Amino acid sequence: MTCDIQCTTVQQGWDGPWYRIRTDRFEASFLPGADENLDAVCNVDVEVRLLGDGSRWSGTVFTIAEVERLMDHWARTGENANGHYFRCSDGLIVRRPGITSMTQAIDALLDSGEFDQALQRLGTE
Repeated sequence: MTCDIQCTTVQQGWDGPWYRIRTDRFEASFLPGADENLDAVCNVDVEVRLLGDGSRWSGTVFTIAEVERLMDHWARTGENANGHYFRCSDGLIVRRPGITSMTQAIDALLDSGEFDQALQRLGTE
């Protein structure tokens, strides 16, 4: 994987159920389904550890299409006021599916200084 932004991938691969990507600034541990195509992931939990200060953060990353799919589903089931809203305290919405796209979004949040507003802080190692 090569990021289009700033990060340089040092290491990536499976570690048990986690797919981990380590860059020069952070390690992102994604939890996709066991048989899920990593280029097509559209809804996944992630834990990010910043290498500079050791802080740990969690979130769920969704694509725009996945949010629409969920809201359409809720419209049919009656959840979330019949799909009238989408709420997630640690949600990050990206345009394109895939672990690479999601990693690029994390890197962009670090560049913009908005990272700590997008994910939930878990603490420090």
